[in-house]
Amino acid sequence: MFARDIGIDLGTANVLIHVKGRGIVLNEPSVVAIDKNTNKVLAVGEEARRMVGRTPGNIAAIRPLKDGVIADFDVTEAMLKHFINKLNVKGFLSKPRILICCPTNITSVEQKAIKEAAEKSGGKKIYLEEEPKVAAIGAGMDIFQPSGNMVVDIGGGTTDVAVLSMGDIVTSSSIKMAGDAFDNEILQYIKREYKLLIGERTSENIKTGIGTVFPGSRNEEMEIRGRDMVTGLPRTITVRSEEIEYALRESVSVIVQAAKSVLERTPPELSADIIDRGVILTGGGALLHGIDTLLAEELRVPVLIAEDPMDCVAIGTGIMLDNIDKLPSRKLG
Repeated sequence: MFARDIGIDLGTANVLIHVKGRGIVLNEPSVVAIDKNTNKVLAVGEEARRMVGRTPGNIAAIRPLKDGVIADFDVTEAMLKHFINKLNVKGFLSKPRILICCPTNITSVEQKAIKEAAEKSGGKKIYLEEEPKVAAIGAGMDIFQPSGNMVVDIGGGTTDVAVLSMGDIVTSSSIKMAGDAFDNEILQYIKREYKLLIGERTSENIKTGIGTVFPGSRNEEMEIRGRDMVTGLPRTITVRSEEIEYALRESVSVIVQAAKSVLERTPPELSADIIDRGVILTGGGALLHGIDTLLAEELRVPVLIAEDPMDCVAIGTGIMLDNIDKLPSRKLG
């Protein structure tokens, strides 16, 4: 039995794995629970995510990736090993080829760390590809023609903006402002305005449940519970959509500015193509209510959300795996 090639979307929030011939077979949070006394891995993925903010002192729920890059090497390696073993893709005598996606502006040291983690977790040949390029392919864009395509990939740790033509990136920008930063802004706003402490999961629920970034486009409210900073006791409050829009306004303007700066640096012929074709939004952040309307208004070009924004990068790795032999060898080291 031969090993199957696999594509990994190594995200700050989630890890998605695409196995050649089987499609996306794994989609789990990038969280690892570790016993601090023994350094033993207790749980990985969804099971570990349920422990975030709810563990005793000796157990730490760690997110080993920060801003799209490896923050804790050993834990990332343990996580990848766990996921790859779970999939049973290794052959009797052969190892799988692995294609991993990374943000556009990571350093060669960070690239090397990702490559080493993949090798140690059981890969034979490691290919690294830039995330917006793979996301564009996964969203169904034909980036190999001599025409301009623009993609905005809003993930958990980074937002990648890129204009692509002839199969490669023409202009791009990668900023450390994405889903995690939005959650944090909501958390800080509730703390400031209501003197109430809430956890990461609650702020994420607020963002997906009633959050919006386009003024006046959503009018809902939600009851949330947390710990009162004054009395130290549990308390329930009600928050509304317009408050969340206000809390996220500054963060979202950073993404808008990044998209504008990429457009400003784009050759005029390709800019003309983008007016015709529009901008495609991918990544979990594309699901944030009103983000497409806001970008369309600010950039003055049509903005469309990809069909499965969360899965675009993983679907793209699958398409690239089918053509892996034609890929320019971008292997490092």
